[in-house]
Amino acid sequence: MNSELLEQLNLGANGLPYSIPIHPNLVHLTLGLFIIAIFFDAVGVFLPVNKFIFKYLSISVERENLFDVGWYNMLASAGITLFTVTAGFYEMMLAEAPTDVKSAWGLPAMETMLWHGVGGVILLILIIGMTAWRGFQRFVWRKSEDRQVQWSYLFAGAAVMFLMFLHGTLGAQLAAEFGVHNTADNLLRLGQDFNVMLK
Repeated sequence: MNSELLEQLNLGANGLPYSIPIHPNLVHLTLGLFIIAIFFDAVGVFLPVNKFIFKYLSISVERENLFDVGWYNMLASAGITLFTVTAGFYEMMLAEAPTDVKSAWGLPAMETMLWHGVGGVILLILIIGMTAWRGFQRFVWRKSEDRQVQWSYLFAGAAVMFLMFLHGTLGAQLAAEFGVHNTADNLLRLGQDFNVMLK
């Protein structure tokens, strides 16, 4: 990116036109919503086994309510992931990563960014697919059944969570090892005091 364009964008110490990167914050929202969705669906599937625990804790739990939480969190996860990936690509276009550093996995910065970008799109497709699959189970295939989700859906959810872990590790390497959009890291490289910049 040429220096005139960078000046026009008025980029801060993190290399972005705003003080706090958006993508990492949305990532945690995507993760939380997806994990909660799978967790509550799993608890709903295992409710007959765990019912004594809820009874012991004096918690009134209905299986249908657990599946409601699973459905609405999965739906929200798909919606927020669209914004997560969009923000990620925008912030990636503004990234200036060092060329002389390799990650713990032995990848240079640009290759790490490429894999992280491709992985983000793949995860978006998987989450949308999981949401569609969950919707068909809820409203078509299993709407009259007590157990609203299939075992294969829960196993697929666990596999997607593992992919999220690998993908998130690439993102963490971009921030921690390459300093991409890491405000504190970039200020230290510039020799400036982070507290002064916040005032």
